[in-house]
Amino acid sequence: MPSAPPDPVHHPCFARFYARASTAAETHAGMASLRRELLHGVSGRVIEIGAGNGLNFAHYPRAVSEVVAVEPERTLRRLAASAALRAEVPVDLVPGVAEALPVKSEAFDVAVASLVLCTVRSLPRTLSELHRVLRPGAELRFMEHALAPGPGMAAVQRALDRTIWPRLFGGCHTARDPLASIEAAGFRIVTQRAFRLPERGPALPTSYCVIGSARRSPT
Repeated sequence: MPSAPPDPVHHPCFARFYARASTAAETHAGMASLRRELLHGVSGRVIEIGAGNGLNFAHYPRAVSEVVAVEPERTLRRLAASAALRAEVPVDLVPGVAEALPVKSEAFDVAVASLVLCTVRSLPRTLSELHRVLRPGAELRFMEHALAPGPGMAAVQRALDRTIWPRLFGGCHTARDPLASIEAAGFRIVTQRAFRLPERGPALPTSYCVIGSARRSPT
């Protein structure tokens, strides 16, 4: 009997670290309130890429008819499956990568990208896929790491991205510009708010973030 193909993303050590750290951040870093802000007013059929351990699931409004949650990492997918059982909306958890989503075109009302665009191997391809699977005029909700506004920290971010940071943190890149990339993919930014995480204390390469929404082009 042939063996199963290897997972396209395999970071078991980072996945266990991320599961612990992200759960703690729900209260200590205010992530739960940010997730509520991200998903407020979402309705219809939703696709979430890089669902991780499923911490968004508890915050989907009941107006959501279905969440198709795509997660390539096996350890995180197993944790997300447990979170899906506790969700108040139907969650269909599927393996897959954001650059090649295993779903039909123009099938969703909303797409959600939450701390995932920093980790995908191809940001343009990922956003092209999100554009493909959303209905014309549909919405992209995003909460992502962003490039620091100051040249000093931005230089640090770029240096880390070229060296050890992606290897240590599951492919994370801290110096990407999600807003520019979203617009380049054919979306129109509707709302955006920059924030720091954590809000107080010394800034880290991952501290600079943006949350907001965009609309897919109507054609």
